[in-house]
Amino acid sequence: MSSAETTAAPQPNNALKAIAWMALSGLGFSAMTGVLRYVTETMDPLQAGFLRYAFSIFLLAPYFIGGRFGQLRTQRLHWHVIRGALHTTGVLLWFFALTRIPLADITALSFTSPLFATVGAVLFLGERLHARRIGAVLMGFAGTLVVIRPGFSAIDLGVICMLISSPLFAISELIAKNLSRHEGTATIVTYQTVTVTAFALVPALWVWETPSWADMGLLCLTALVATGAHLCWIRALKEADVTVTQPIKFLTLVWAAAIGFFAYGEVPDIWVWVGGAIIFASASYIAHREAQIRRQGKETVAPVATSGPANT
Repeated sequence: MSSAETTAAPQPNNALKAIAWMALSGLGFSAMTGVLRYVTETMDPLQAGFLRYAFSIFLLAPYFIGGRFGQLRTQRLHWHVIRGALHTTGVLLWFFALTRIPLADITALSFTSPLFATVGAVLFLGERLHARRIGAVLMGFAGTLVVIRPGFSAIDLGVICMLISSPLFAISELIAKNLSRHEGTATIVTYQTVTVTAFALVPALWVWETPSWADMGLLCLTALVATGAHLCWIRALKEADVTVTQPIKFLTLVWAAAIGFFAYGEVPDIWVWVGGAIIFASASYIAHREAQIRRQGKETVAPVATSGPANT
């Protein structure tokens, strides 16, 4: 990408398109989460996590029809495997949390992933730790405390699983960022799908029960919806700068709360909204600062990690 492309402000029409694509992406991820909540009521989350990625392999297969297998050549297989192991752990923890806590809580806590990505970029990529970044990260963690309210309510095991999965997803994103300097998107996505499926197979076999055709159909549907949501997300990022699209991600919490209420009778309390807004504001500020630094060419910045559902 040329410097002119990097620094040019997005056109108004492109910005509106980006907002629409990002809103549609958030709706897709929320719908996927809602369907998975239903499936995990009767299927062990370990098995559901495996099948969700196994179906994705079949969705990727048509892409390689026509001699594109050469794109799978890599000199960094060990990093793909390490990333796959970390991502698998995060996915399985996320699926377990899905069976324990409301959809709105899961979405609010998933907003912490960019905060962990920022900390990880400092620790592992050697990026500079600015005072503004420190303040944004601390504000984000304060918002997390508002959501879980330790000492005021019992901390559910699902919350703990979410708080462990978020940094794992963030590390996965940082590894992907490093890999993207040398390899294509198709290579990275394919190795992620294959390695997660392989690592998730063993725990899935441990709890395996023959799924119903209805559950298989729903899991296939979630794979399709997740793929479509990812495509909408990528399209949004191509249409406009991340500072335009980032605030729209907060709609994901609205979608999740609505699905949780109408489908499962879940009513998020005020603290989930307050804490989620604080976390999201800090993550949006980090995205804004990174975009500014990137345009000025001062340093290589960490990617703005996607929210939990987007990583599953």
